[in-house]
Amino acid sequence: MGILNTLLRAVTWWNGQTLNTQLYTWRNGVRVGEDAQGNVFYRTRDDKRRWVIFNGEAEASRVDPDWHGWLHHTYKEPPTDKPLAHKPWEKPHSENLTGTPLAYAPAGSIRRAAPAERRDYEAWSPE
Repeated sequence: MGILNTLLRAVTWWNGQTLNTQLYTWRNGVRVGEDAQGNVFYRTRDDKRRWVIFNGEAEASRVDPDWHGWLHHTYKEPPTDKPLAHKPWEKPHSENLTGTPLAYAPAGSIRRAAPAERRDYEAWSPE
């Protein structure tokens, strides 16, 4: 199983870090922190480059907004050193569920198991 995992990492990027990324991280990376999902964040010693090694599928919407701001140099200090103040009305971070069975579907959508029955219009039919 170890050889298969190594081969998958050599040819795919969506199964975690590739061998090149692992080597680059080993040589140049300074571990900065980890988020609640187990994603690990790194930077270079001169702080010119910042990156994340995903815990599982590489999906950008799995990065918390605090870490997203740090990755894109919006914030100088990482959330582990200087956490952002959050408002009481803010919802916790959730990944993008578009295209999954858990995606939002408004009332009346045909994607719902039991679409709402509409009584505010009458369907046109030719005579």
